[in-house]
Amino acid sequence: MTKSQSASLDRKKFMADPVMVTTIVVLIAFLTLFILYPLAILLVDSVITGEGISLSVFSRVLGMKSFQTAITNTLKVGFLVGIASSFIGLLFAYVEVYVKLKTRFMGGIFKVVSMLPVVSPPFVLSLSLIMLFGKSGIITRYLLGIYDNSVYGFWGIAIVQTLTFFPVCYMMFRGLLKNIDPSLEEAARDMGASRWKVFMTVTLPLILPGIGNAFLVTFIESIADFANPMIIGGSYDTLATTIYLQITGAYDKNGAAAMAVVLLFITLVMFVVQKYYLERKSTATLSGKASRERMLITDKSVTRPLTILCSALAIFVILMYVCIPFGALFRTWGYDFHLTTRWFEQVFVRYKGLKAFKDSFILSLIAAPITALLSMIISYLVVKKKFKAKGFIEAVSMLAMAVPGTVLGVGYIRGFAGGIFRTGILQGLYGTGAILVIVFIVRSLPTGTRSGISALRQIDKSIEESAYDMGAGSLKVFTSITLPLIKDSFLSGLVTAFVRSITAISAIILLVTPQFLLITVQINEFAEKGSYGIACAFATILIIITYGSVLLMNFIIRHFGTSRKIVNN
Repeated sequence: MTKSQSASLDRKKFMADPVMVTTIVVLIAFLTLFILYPLAILLVDSVITGEGISLSVFSRVLGMKSFQTAITNTLKVGFLVGIASSFIGLLFAYVEVYVKLKTRFMGGIFKVVSMLPVVSPPFVLSLSLIMLFGKSGIITRYLLGIYDNSVYGFWGIAIVQTLTFFPVCYMMFRGLLKNIDPSLEEAARDMGASRWKVFMTVTLPLILPGIGNAFLVTFIESIADFANPMIIGGSYDTLATTIYLQITGAYDKNGAAAMAVVLLFITLVMFVVQKYYLERKSTATLSGKASRERMLITDKSVTRPLTILCSALAIFVILMYVCIPFGALFRTWGYDFHLTTRWFEQVFVRYKGLKAFKDSFILSLIAAPITALLSMIISYLVVKKKFKAKGFIEAVSMLAMAVPGTVLGVGYIRGFAGGIFRTGILQGLYGTGAILVIVFIVRSLPTGTRSGISALRQIDKSIEESAYDMGAGSLKVFTSITLPLIKDSFLSGLVTAFVRSITAISAIILLVTPQFLLITVQINEFAEKGSYGIACAFATILIIITYGSVLLMNFIIRHFGTSRKIVNN
């Protein structure tokens, strides 16, 4: 049978499976409607005026002093955060993989600290920094006697974003360092090279593409971040906050659309370089897992300084998180430190906290299983099936990773409050809970898809092919064989989607209406007003919810997860 005949036969088999064809059509429609369409509308808004197609909106925006300042500020913060996050992430990963620590407890603390910001609300550290180092800060006012210290602005944003995003780098470097064959470094040591020489001449060149990869990922996260600059930025505007203010303050939707297109262009360029160049180069550099167990470093001249540095950072991060519940228990932060529960009481009695938690919980709970299932379906199609639209589905589903939340929010406003859906079947979508659920799904889809693709590539094709040979359809194979084998990834994606949804703010702050009260919007509102007691009370309860979800997921996977031995055999 020739190659063309084989392809023709595969196409006929594929078209004969109505479930598969329908699933692909629905996926394409969903991705086009809720990812490509809002972005296309932004582009249309930025180039079409009353006089027709014109670049006058871009000319006006590029000439605005506020825009020039915002984009300069954004790039400065992005570069610093990218460098600092990569350094700290590499430090923690190197200590975990290479250094023999005195106690397991210390290693556990480092791991927890490295993961804390991943499952916490994105703006918690901003609140903490203000409460510790602001004008009424515990450290600045009461320990150092400084009464006029301001944490707002460039350094405040940079510190908070670095602590928020370095875990992303840590997870990337941990995988890279574990994949380096120890024999390469030990050969250099046997020839008399010092630890520093080995690191600079062997380890660093091997992970150099990974460092570039980590830098670009955190750079994208930094310039797209909205919550932290909004709370701790002060008068130091970034592009994300300027876009928000352009809509809510200046009511300039066309100008906001043009700014959003500029921000989207920057993130897309960085995403393409990271995804299709550096990530591939990093994979090619590290061609396999370590051939044997690594001999951990016990030399005190190496272990002591690295342990001290990691410990100092860990203590600082823990201090930042500890001050949030205390901020909710003190009567007046910075002035009256008597313990009280009135802020928690006011959350539920005066500020409709029960409704905020109920709305956030229900919307996130609806979005999470849909996101997890869609992620697994997309992963299954990308890894296991061959069809013409496969590249489109993979690229568009991953595109949401590069789209800043504020940009997506502006796109949804222009796309579903106007655009081609002023009338018709989707005219009632804007302002409803459905559009918030859709945004949650779109924002979490890339993370779940990447996890699913990694899990599916570890499953031998013969397992599913035998089921097809026995007459099972694609739906039966997916639900009875594939999904049970990747249920760990499914559960992980489920909880990740829930946590990301309930802590989201940048994409939904422009879309939420008075009909819905969301926790993150409430925290942002009270933090901006300086009502730190209420903001901390909301944040404390939200942290308990998110950590509780992660612990529950770990418990379920530990006791009911897929056996790795079964999968490998």
